[in-house]
Amino acid sequence: MNLNKIAFAIILMLMPLAIFSQGSTKRSVLPEQLNKLMITESMITRFYVDSVNEVKVVEEGVKAMLKQLDPHSTYADPKEVKSLMESMQGNFDGIGVQFNMVEDTLVVIQPTMNGPSEKAGIVAGDRIISVDDTIIAGVKMDRYNIMRRLRGKKGTKVHLEVMRRGVSSLLPFDIVRDKIATTTIDAAYMFDKSTGYIRISSFGQKTHKEFLTKLDSLQKQGMKNLVLDLQSNGGGLLQASVDIANEFLNKNELVVYTQGRVFPRYDYLAKGGGLFTKGRVVVLIDESTASAAEILSGAIQDWDRGVVVGRRSFGKGLVQRPIDLPDGSMIRLTVARYYTPSGRNIQKPYGDSIRYRDDIVERYNRGELTSEDSIHFPDSLMVFTKRLNRPVYGGGGIMPDYFVSLDTTRYTDYHRNLVRKGTIIQTTLRYLDDKRSEMKQKYPTFADYKKKFDVDEELLGRLRSQAERDSVKLKDEEEYKKSIPYVSRQMKALLARDLWDMNEYFEIMNEESDIVQKALELIKERNVDALLTKKKK
Repeated sequence: MNLNKIAFAIILMLMPLAIFSQGSTKRSVLPEQLNKLMITESMITRFYVDSVNEVKVVEEGVKAMLKQLDPHSTYADPKEVKSLMESMQGNFDGIGVQFNMVEDTLVVIQPTMNGPSEKAGIVAGDRIISVDDTIIAGVKMDRYNIMRRLRGKKGTKVHLEVMRRGVSSLLPFDIVRDKIATTTIDAAYMFDKSTGYIRISSFGQKTHKEFLTKLDSLQKQGMKNLVLDLQSNGGGLLQASVDIANEFLNKNELVVYTQGRVFPRYDYLAKGGGLFTKGRVVVLIDESTASAAEILSGAIQDWDRGVVVGRRSFGKGLVQRPIDLPDGSMIRLTVARYYTPSGRNIQKPYGDSIRYRDDIVERYNRGELTSEDSIHFPDSLMVFTKRLNRPVYGGGGIMPDYFVSLDTTRYTDYHRNLVRKGTIIQTTLRYLDDKRSEMKQKYPTFADYKKKFDVDEELLGRLRSQAERDSVKLKDEEEYKKSIPYVSRQMKALLARDLWDMNEYFEIMNEESDIVQKALELIKERNVDALLTKKKK
């Protein structure tokens, strides 16, 4: 089975070469290299001095092959494939956390907003040590078995023991599992009578349908202009971004095309009949906007359909094809690059895996996130938009039409530590536990809350007390005063989210978002053409 797995994997990876490069002398390499791998695996399992885990040997061999290619060609074992397929189906029952495995320990990346884990007090950075008295940390338990323990039927209870930095003992949590929705639209609301806002967190099977529902709702409220927020959108399904681009473009306009060494160019064209082909559009991006989100923002920019505001996007422009292997495992193999309508390849260089991983940190260190003057593209990377012939650049990500620097002045060490240790969320959760009924009576509508509620000394006192319990150190009162304005807005937004929904959270946070406020400023210009032809400062 293992020899077959190696053979099947390699044949599938090289099959396109045989199909599209007939007559090539390189095809003769296939039997020789395949035999080498099969003989090596056979000799190890037959003659190695100690017993060998054949499955592990083969899987590590496949991973090593893929590692020589690019950062996005990956392998998933059968259990990982099963969990991936479950997560793409829309909903599942569980505790609601995004996590990663670090040194055989499950580390919470982010609890699902308003999900059972966050409600119980789980915060980003928590390390789950045990589940129902079964140790899962440091025992090399695979991801499938960990997820199997965390997931379960809605309404069932699971007991967790959690390690949190700054806390000497394990923290116990009893979490009631619930339905975890995989909604990809975070928020949609009206700024005013004519300007709407939609935030897409990722692109999945239901994203286009969700987008149409939100778009229709806003248009019924009088929306003529749209702020499309793709900040921190890591991408997802290519087709979902193409379908959404169709709502903005005219029939047969190119959305994106893919092309690889073996696979010929394939054009994705707008089908026509889009619901928002007129009206001003401003797309928001930042350094974490990637993949499918870059396709959408690139298409809108290249066709001069709208303007892009923010900071240069991540730069992920590689197309992965899933290849199922006989034992239920899967290879996601990069087979092509995608290009924006103007011909831009937005994939950033990836020769050095460490530099690729740390690219955003490097951008910050060289000042790119805080100063437009630090960004330089050679003229060789310049191309021109389709309608107005404006210069835009390839070579790594989508460069916005209007740069908005990252405001580092509002983020003090005290604020960063409050976030890192979950102090702000813990404070608002406990505050709302005590005062939910009182606040519902005092602020029956979000409009009342938004206008009248302010973070007062009582809530700030709770914050400072929680910070002391979490061992969050404060340098001096000056640092506290500098931190409080932004911390207070976060707390007000979190309370609004838990009293209502994510729309209300973003409506409050966006009031002081420099990127959002720049978008609204641009919307007020006379027309889209004036914005797009205006000389950038």
